[in-house]
Amino acid sequence: MGWASGGEIFDEVAQALIEAKASDELKQRLLTRLIDKLRDGDWDTCDESLERFADDPAIVAAFADNGFTLGGDD
Repeated sequence: MGWASGGEIFDEVAQALIEAKASDELKQRLLTRLIDKLRDGDWDTCDESLERFADDPAIVAAFADNGFTLGGDD
């Protein structure tokens, strides 16, 4: 069984980074690690978060670092 609540955690952290005007490098590095850890916890709705932040290249890159892409069947 998957863990949908991972999206709540990810989305809050990603939004806080955006609001704090974090650099793209910081967003990508931090969120790449967060995605990895949440996936280890069986986060199964990461595609929803990817779609939510599809307009932020650094966040999209963090997902790509973990093998998830927009429109992909990962």
